[in-house]
Amino acid sequence: MRKYTVLFILLTFSLTLFAQGKVYSVEDVPLVHLKNARRYVCNPDKILSQASVSIIDSLFYKLEEKTGIQTVVAVLGSIKGGDCFDFAHRLGEKNGVGQKQRDNGLVILLSTEERCIQFATGYGLEGVLPDAICKRIQQKYMVEHFAAGDWDRGMVEGMRALCARLDGSMENVDDDEDDDDAFIIFVVCAVVTLLLVVAVAFGVWWHGRCPNCKKRNIIRVSERVLSRANGYIVSEITYRCKDCGHIYCRKITSIDPSYKGPQGGGGIYVGGGSRSGGGFSGGSFGGGHFGGGGAGSRF
Repeated sequence: MRKYTVLFILLTFSLTLFAQGKVYSVEDVPLVHLKNARRYVCNPDKILSQASVSIIDSLFYKLEEKTGIQTVVAVLGSIKGGDCFDFAHRLGEKNGVGQKQRDNGLVILLSTEERCIQFATGYGLEGVLPDAICKRIQQKYMVEHFAAGDWDRGMVEGMRALCARLDGSMENVDDDEDDDDAFIIFVVCAVVTLLLVVAVAFGVWWHGRCPNCKKRNIIRVSERVLSRANGYIVSEITYRCKDCGHIYCRKITSIDPSYKGPQGGGGIYVGGGSRSGGGFSGGSFGGGHFGGGGAGSRF
């Protein structure tokens, strides 16, 4: 009898642990956006249905395309420490959610075990999405459904209201910033190229003068190879000025056309692994910062 009692206790304990599921730290949250630029919902415990995930992904993809706002939606069973406010802000700050110069990152955290919904806003969103609005969206569209265990409806309605609030709140300046950066790079490259051309032309002009009379009427008399090593030839060239008769020598280094290079090695490898066709490429975060904006609600 005692043996069965012990087995029953162990079974109950094991089932309890299994039911609790994984306790997530900030580092454990799988950031799906980094693998697929059109995905925003981290739903590792399958708390939301795939249909709801697809709807929310679509909402935030359109929002980022229009405004530049970068979002992470984390739907988790249980979080380490149990503090939704701290967890959401650390998740956004650690991963640099939001554009670097605009700090327009947004983290939505739903923890079913802690029974909390938390919005965390980057510095740049605190004006367009103040704490009071965050709280109002949670209370009006989400908390009632969460209290009844309807995670799908609460999240979809809440995210629709949130995106409606943010839609048009700012303009996505990514393209303009990229154009400006490309123009600056073009100008820098053009200036560097021009300087190189001028330097080469000046070198040719300078070396074409007689060091004695400074005139340019010189001829090559002879050339002697001094050394060959590592694909280069060092030669000594003798010149004579036809005006003043001055004879002088210069050493020059040139590429050895007969050099075959070291044997073996198989050449230079360029690039990484191949990418299979289909699907979407991964997205990225711009390095935004969080300062404590947003709000949370219990249910």
